Amino acid sequence: MRRQIIFLLVLSTIALSWAQQRDQAVYVPEKSFYGRPDTILTLDFSRFQHPQRIEDYQPLFHFSPIPQDTTNTCWAFAATSLLESELHRLGRGDIPLSRMHTVYWEYVEKVRRFVQKQGHSLVAPGSQINAVFLRMIKYGAVPADVYTGLIGDQKALDERKMLRELRAYLNYVKEKEVWYEDQVIANTRMILNRYMGPPPEQFTFEGKTFTPLTFSHKVLNLPLNDYVSLISFKKYPFWTRNTYPVPDNWWDDHGYYNVPLDDFYRGLKDAIQKGYSISIAGDVSEPGKYGKVDLAVVPTFDIPASFIDQDSREFRFDNRTSRDDHGVHLVGYKRFADADWFLIKDSAASAWKGAVKGYFFFNGDYIRLKILCYTVHKDAIPEVMQKFAD
Repeated sequence: MRRQIIFLLVLSTIALSWAQQRDQAVYVPEKSFYGRPDTILTLDFSRFQHPQRIEDYQPLFHFSPIPQDTTNTCWAFAATSLLESELHRLGRGDIPLSRMHTVYWEYVEKVRRFVQKQGHSLVAPGSQINAVFLRMIKYGAVPADVYTGLIGDQKALDERKMLRELRAYLNYVKEKEVWYEDQVIANTRMILNRYMGPPPEQFTFEGKTFTPLTFSHKVLNLPLNDYVSLISFKKYPFWTRNTYPVPDNWWDDHGYYNVPLDDFYRGLKDAIQKGYSISIAGDVSEPGKYGKVDLAVVPTFDIPASFIDQDSREFRFDNRTSRDDHGVHLVGYKRFADADWFLIKDSAASAWKGAVKGYFFFNGDYIRLKILCYTVHKDAIPEVMQKFAD
């Protein structure tokens, strides 16, 4: 029996290697009915006709992709990239913005709520796209080169040590019931400052001195209250505002616009064609999303495209095979080989494994099935907003 198991494991390894060499996505179940992986599923991407170059699109303005390194701050990268594109669309200039300035203050606000809720609020690196707008409203923004979140000669972002220390401190706060907000936030900032550096109180931009708030108001002047986030969940009444039921919605925001899947997808597709870029969030832990070929598609062994509907989408969320894993920036659209293909700017490491560094090509079926939320300027989706107004 032991020899049989060893043989099966060796065979699985050989099959896995063979499939990867042929640029095929591979899915190996964690365990089978017998307690071991005995089935290997592969997806041959060559059967999909798809764009292969950024030049195949006419992408909206955006700065080149930036890796998020060893952090879980995709939400900040995706939303900040959206706002950089919005600055260009609105004629406010082409200004790279700091992601980590927002991340710093997001940790502060998470800890604040942790104290207010006496430990019953999540403090973790993930968050939502709309958190960036909230933090900018309260704390302002700074150019990317003013605050990098890197200390000394550090070249890449890495939040692991900081998180371990912050979690240890918050465990102490909860155990000893130290519910003194100012004290806990001050100690939290000491930890953040040690690993990220203190955010600037003022800085110089184009020869003038600003605070983060005056820079946000006088230079950027973004309409931060005009961005809306859409979801599509059958569990809530459609055409109502409700919560996005994922852990990274840590402050339990109930401001999400819940619409049917057809309106959800139509709004996204119309927005990009009108010249509005979009931050999207959803499940990327899928065999059909494969960095080596820059693609995200629905695997042939998953579900036929004609079966993707409100219920198949909801089923995957309810059984946790669709989760809110990642946020990215949608910057282009193209109809290719009778299918919708979206150009995605991505900060995750997987986006640098293929030929087109920092990007993915998302098939429309993948978005309909696996993208759970998106954020866009409200003027991009007037039909949706009018239905809520009515």
